[in-house]
Amino acid sequence: MTETTAPRPLVIKTTSGTDRPEAANQALTVAAAAVAAGAQVSLWLTGESAWFGVPGRAAELDLEHAAPAADLLEAVLAAGTVTVCTQCAARRGIGPDDVLPGVRIAGAPAFVEETLRPGVQALVY
Repeated sequence: MTETTAPRPLVIKTTSGTDRPEAANQALTVAAAAVAAGAQVSLWLTGESAWFGVPGRAAELDLEHAAPAADLLEAVLAAGTVTVCTQCAARRGIGPDDVLPGVRIAGAPAFVEETLRPGVQALVY
């Protein structure tokens, strides 16, 4: 009998939005792929990527030969967590009522808590 292990939890933080479409799409693609692989995924939207937490904004990321950002974000929301940085949201006038259902706004203490859990892998884009 072989022992199966679940993938380790993955925290992905992206600071890239439509200003850096390849980096932003890569972060969303990795997050969605990790969800599909069964990993516990937490996606953090910081800097310009904070806009992706607002309805319709992920669709503004249009990158040739890449899956639509809105679809990738939807996949992560379906089975993982998506967080917009508190300070990033405040600087952009984004409040709790402005974000997609399932998206939360939280700050550095929550990010640190998530990344310091045993076995967590953190990636930053």
